[in-house]
Amino acid sequence: MLKNVISKRAVINPLLMLSAMWFGYFLQMQGFFDSCFGAIIPLLPEGLLGVITSPLLHGNTDHIISNSIPIAVLMFLLYQFYPLVANKVFIIGWLATGLLVWLLPPIDILTGEYLYTCTIGASGVVYVLAFFLFFSGVFKWNMKLLTISLLVVLYYGSLIWGMFPEELFYTLSEPSKISWQAHLSGAVIGSIIAFVFKNVGERKKKYIWEFPNYYSEKDDKLWQEYKENHPEDFMELPYKKREEIWDHLEELRKR
Repeated sequence: MLKNVISKRAVINPLLMLSAMWFGYFLQMQGFFDSCFGAIIPLLPEGLLGVITSPLLHGNTDHIISNSIPIAVLMFLLYQFYPLVANKVFIIGWLATGLLVWLLPPIDILTGEYLYTCTIGASGVVYVLAFFLFFSGVFKWNMKLLTISLLVVLYYGSLIWGMFPEELFYTLSEPSKISWQAHLSGAVIGSIIAFVFKNVGERKKKYIWEFPNYYSEKDDKLWQEYKENHPEDFMELPYKKREEIWDHLEELRKR
């Protein structure tokens, strides 16, 4: 039964991403990615490689675990409910977020000093997926997709605080190691992609009788027959009675 409900891609693709992340972390532990190699280094040519590789690298075990869970959940939701655009959202979001982080000048917002930063981790991709899933449901205004949006807000609403520098909320003895630039970039890119693809895939269903100029000769005939056969129903009808009549007419129309 689940085979007909859950998409294979919604299971396989998150597992592939998690495998790549943990394999990248394993290589780091073996010394294959030392120093800032493979990381995004803003505005420096050698940092461009990180646009591709940085989401697969992490600073420690806690870091990769904290990204693995939302990656698994959000990728599942993406491929399960947005199959037509899932690959485009994931690939474009990955590359565009990395490129935007690379373009942002690494400056301390409190002192204005230049900071040499090396950004790694899949948190930027997490923000892309979370903001895409939220805004896509809002833009499409489809009840099923809006439910997904609400789930994302319920479980990952606290992500919003990661888009701001910790220095704004705490007094730190040294610069924070959390890249709010990656979080903000992912949120912006995810929101833009949701808007770009708002007319692709499943949207709110609009039935023919919801259009302003809708007219059905069959419906009109049923209405006239009902008026002739039940004149007593049109004499100072209470609201509840009128509702019962319309429900009855709807049943007749569907026959």
